[in-house]
Amino acid sequence: MNIPMSEPITYLEAIRHAQTDCLHTDERVFIYGEDVEDPLGGAFKATKGLSTRYPERVLNAPISEDAIAGMAVGAALDGMRPIIEFQFADFAILAFNQLANHAGAGAWRHGQPCPLVARLPVGGTPGGGPFHSQMVENWLTTPPGLISVAPATVSDAYHMLKQAVRCDDPVMFYEHKALYFHQRASLSNAPEYPLGRAVVRRQGQDISLVSYSAMVWDALSAAEQLARDYQIEAEVIDLRCLKPLDMNTLYDSLEHTGRLLVCTEAWPYAGVSAEVIAQVSSQAFHLLDAPPRRLNAKDVPVPFHPHLWNAYRPNTADIVQAALDLVRF
Repeated sequence: MNIPMSEPITYLEAIRHAQTDCLHTDERVFIYGEDVEDPLGGAFKATKGLSTRYPERVLNAPISEDAIAGMAVGAALDGMRPIIEFQFADFAILAFNQLANHAGAGAWRHGQPCPLVARLPVGGTPGGGPFHSQMVENWLTTPPGLISVAPATVSDAYHMLKQAVRCDDPVMFYEHKALYFHQRASLSNAPEYPLGRAVVRRQGQDISLVSYSAMVWDALSAAEQLARDYQIEAEVIDLRCLKPLDMNTLYDSLEHTGRLLVCTEAWPYAGVSAEVIAQVSSQAFHLLDAPPRRLNAKDVPVPFHPHLWNAYRPNTADIVQAALDLVRF
């Protein structure tokens, strides 16, 4: 499949191109989800045009996330490589039994791989509210057997989805809705990193800012402001993969910064940020010059009102202030 590598494309187009490539190169791949067929092409048009080209492998599903995931588990165990789309990741909770107990435990229960990809549109924009704007990765990083990835860039959205489809384990693919149309880049000369590797997006020596998904861009913005206004050089690490975590990249960063701030849009309790800090505290405490800190969304349901939503989710100013507090500790 010819992809316009030199022309800028959106994060959403990168996801569509990756699915097209997978359908074109592997006859075991098929897409299953609510309204994924044309003319709609998915709630966010991520499969637009694909059912016209591959009518027998891009299929509408009933309005049942449990059924969608259950079908995918069976197909994967039978040798297929399904990509399932949940219109909103919030409703993945309805498929939790299938994903956690059947897909995740498949290799142990059946002695064979369960290669499926669940595409989960996460996060929100003002007005989305509590049922269409949640970051649900905390739900699905706990069960063993599930891989969780959260691309923040156009390049990662493209390459990581293709890698996820090739993976023999079930992959939870968290794509942030705020990035769909607001991130645009060319795939030309864009590096492809291994699926489980974190990446340093900005180098620095004063503090390590760790994030993933859309919050990476807030962290980068905060790092630029810290450098410009306070002469503080922050290193920004994009986790990319939430399970398994690439802790070695974090430890390497802490060796020269000594300070850690984990920033996420997810709730704080028992989440990825808590796991990162727990591992750093137990395995790399000797590298720290200040207590590790996390900055999360408020521990409340996602509010509808734009002003409340802006207060609910950490922003660049919040990251800057938290970083200043750590550097001045």
